[in-house]
Amino acid sequence: MKPIIIAIDGFSSCGKSTMAKDLARSVGYIYVDTGAMYRAVTLYAMRHNMFNTDGTVKVDDLEKAMADIHISFEVNSKTGRNDAFLNGEDVEDDIRSMAVAGHVSPIAAIPFVRKALVAQQQAMGTKKGIVMDGRDIGTTVFPEAELKIFVTASPVVRAERRYAELKGKGMDINFDDILKNVEERDYIDTHREVSPLRKADDAIELDNSNMTIEEQREWLLEKFRLATNQHE
Repeated sequence: MKPIIIAIDGFSSCGKSTMAKDLARSVGYIYVDTGAMYRAVTLYAMRHNMFNTDGTVKVDDLEKAMADIHISFEVNSKTGRNDAFLNGEDVEDDIRSMAVAGHVSPIAAIPFVRKALVAQQQAMGTKKGIVMDGRDIGTTVFPEAELKIFVTASPVVRAERRYAELKGKGMDINFDDILKNVEERDYIDTHREVSPLRKADDAIELDNSNMTIEEQREWLLEKFRLATNQHE
């Protein structure tokens, strides 16, 4: 079959990364977690004191540093995960913290950050055969993608999933804080000036609030089969 580009967009904590990884593994495609790329830039900014006390970004400092921020993905030989690397360091666990989650939206809204990372993402998709998830893949990164999925679920369901994930990692967190973070990120992501989160006109919507992982898998594989057959 002729390889295609699969763009999966949607709200935070919808399980986009999990379903994208699973789909890529099932069909033999490369998976790229663009959210991890923005989280990695956020981690860099936090480590280099690029946030003001009010949570705003020291934009000039970050802009000067962008050329030195290199993000890649490599398979972790111990876990089999596709881990994010920041300048050669495996930061997969660090970028999943609540501290990073609370700072990533303002970073992702900065035009020069998005421009730099979109260029990296587009370079990754030149040979197709790729599954990429994020906020603006089907609208900005790959508007020509042959299959676009827009994922949504209720804020409470998404907060419950995030809470369970972090608890499972042994983190001491509060559910109300998680829900507040989810709602704040939704607002910022949908109202930012550059590449706001929105459903592409030709995207297929998937509300997975009440779906099992297996039901999602079957739904996605069916959409993949239809898309590849249309682009033979």
